[in-house]
Amino acid sequence: MKEVKIGLLGLGNVGKGVWKILDMNREELIKRSGYDIKIGKILVKDINKKRDVDVPKEILTEDFNEILEDDSIEIIVELMGGLEPAVDYMLKGMKRKKHIVTANKMAVATKGNILLETSKKEGVMLYYEGSVAGGIPIIHGLKDNLVANKIEEVIGIINGTTNYILTKMTQDKISFEEALKEAQAKGYAEADPTSDVEAFDAVYKLCILSSLAFDTIVNVNSIYREGITNVKPIDIEYAKEFGYVIKLLGVIKESNGELELRVHPTMVPSAHPLANVNDSFNAIFLKGNAVGDLMLYGRGAGELPTGSAVVGDIVSILRNKEKSSYYPHLGNEEDKKIKDMQEVECEYYIRITVKDKPGVLGEISSIFGKNNVSILSVIQKGKREEQVSLVFITHNTLEGNINKSIEMIKALDDAEKIENIIRIENL
Repeated sequence: MKEVKIGLLGLGNVGKGVWKILDMNREELIKRSGYDIKIGKILVKDINKKRDVDVPKEILTEDFNEILEDDSIEIIVELMGGLEPAVDYMLKGMKRKKHIVTANKMAVATKGNILLETSKKEGVMLYYEGSVAGGIPIIHGLKDNLVANKIEEVIGIINGTTNYILTKMTQDKISFEEALKEAQAKGYAEADPTSDVEAFDAVYKLCILSSLAFDTIVNVNSIYREGITNVKPIDIEYAKEFGYVIKLLGVIKESNGELELRVHPTMVPSAHPLANVNDSFNAIFLKGNAVGDLMLYGRGAGELPTGSAVVGDIVSILRNKEKSSYYPHLGNEEDKKIKDMQEVECEYYIRITVKDKPGVLGEISSIFGKNNVSILSVIQKGKREEQVSLVFITHNTLEGNINKSIEMIKALDDAEKIENIIRIENL
């Protein structure tokens, strides 16, 4: 039996998942890869830290060079996260002719082309299935199984933490703050949840998906981003009243050679499959010109789901390493134009607090009309009070027209506050 050694960078949740999978599925992996996969060394910050996996202390190291200079280690599995030193370690590993597997979405989204160009130059492979949507096989799906299609749309729930929070707010009718505390207690959210709740995590993943699905280089800073911190229980109740569920969606659409790239809270029709993806699950809805509509669903995070993707990449390298088969780049050198958000068209939910006076609704409706915003429906909540809520649902309209209208409404004496604006995707 041939044996292959890997070097593991990091022994956090995903690292533990990889360790457990290699142990519990050893016989199946031997049959499927033709190799007995052994972990030669594991890079950790503190060798003496207590861990809930039984890892022999002699294979732990605090020195990356012990992995880099060990010629018996053929594959480096980077599970540290962040940019540095992770990117530096991967580049150094490739220059020593070691194949790389990573689940690092930030590194792939922002440094992916440098990593992939280096892998090609050095004649080694770089796989990154675990960087998007945990155990859902979306990367391989886009580059292998769906290669016969021209992808038209990719719309997905790609962050489990925010989906859990919005699910709790919807089902238990609790506030964002309460739902976040529950997510932190269950380990779904970090002590500092900014990357998740402000949608940075989802933006990195959307960057990778857009590069792969539309074969172009995407700058992560060109993606519109809006988190979920402003979503209130009352917005969720209004959404239900109109027949929608609020989800944090990543949206990619192509039209006339331009890409729409955006991540934001979105109202989704309650009958659509994405509306029924709850808790920490992820789902990616694709539209291909041959396959039609397709949805991939599963655990988007966690030690075993993401570990499954990582080990799958290790096996792919072992199957392909005799064939000089390199993983494709994240896009060609010709960038596609990214559509300005002002030119994006959606339907919109707009909630405004106004003084309860005659004529206010008429004034606001007139402003919308002047800016070519057509109103589909309006609800006024509250009677004979000092302030009332006006809730508008618009027809499909330009974001720029909405923003012009909002600036004019803010200038009205009787408009107290623009409480929320949420885009609607009638999928």
